[in-house]
Amino acid sequence: MGEEPDFVDSAHPPAALQPLHHFALRAMGLINGFAHLILGLALAASVLLFTWLFIDDVVNALRHDNLAQGFLHGLGTLMLLWTVSALITAEIRYMRGHALTVDTFVEVAIVVILRKLITMPVQSTLPSPEEFLLWVGSAVLLGLMYLIVRFALTIRIGQESIADKAGADIDGQRQYGVIVEKGEDAVDRRKSA
Repeated sequence: MGEEPDFVDSAHPPAALQPLHHFALRAMGLINGFAHLILGLALAASVLLFTWLFIDDVVNALRHDNLAQGFLHGLGTLMLLWTVSALITAEIRYMRGHALTVDTFVEVAIVVILRKLITMPVQSTLPSPEEFLLWVGSAVLLGLMYLIVRFALTIRIGQESIADKAGADIDGQRQYGVIVEKGEDAVDRRKSA
């Protein structure tokens, strides 16, 4: 008697469901493409809005003769624009078929925290020293995380990874899953390892 197929762990659906499977994949691909088009347009609109907000900050600073406070508000707005720019760069890379990397999102988090630190002096209520130290600590820890992630990415780019050697990149998209082995040979290999 042969081994019954395990449809839960199977990479391919049964033959009777193949047409439905292909239709579902194509539909999800179209919906994902539409979602990324909407994200791209929203990011482009936010660039225009943040640019207008920066110009408004500069005009208000000149109008009220409060250049220091206006400068800090304008710098905070530019940092939001920087965040949007990083997200646009990540979206462009993704739409060109490259994988999204974690460093983009760590960079966005760093910029948001730095913006908070820069705009703290012009807030109506100043934070307590403990809260300020928490913000500074989180910025330092995110900076360390960014360096670690960037270092890990340079190592992976320069060498073939363990997952590549194991053949885990089954779809060619560098999105690795769990390698599942079945059968008696796999059980023997696990016992001997």
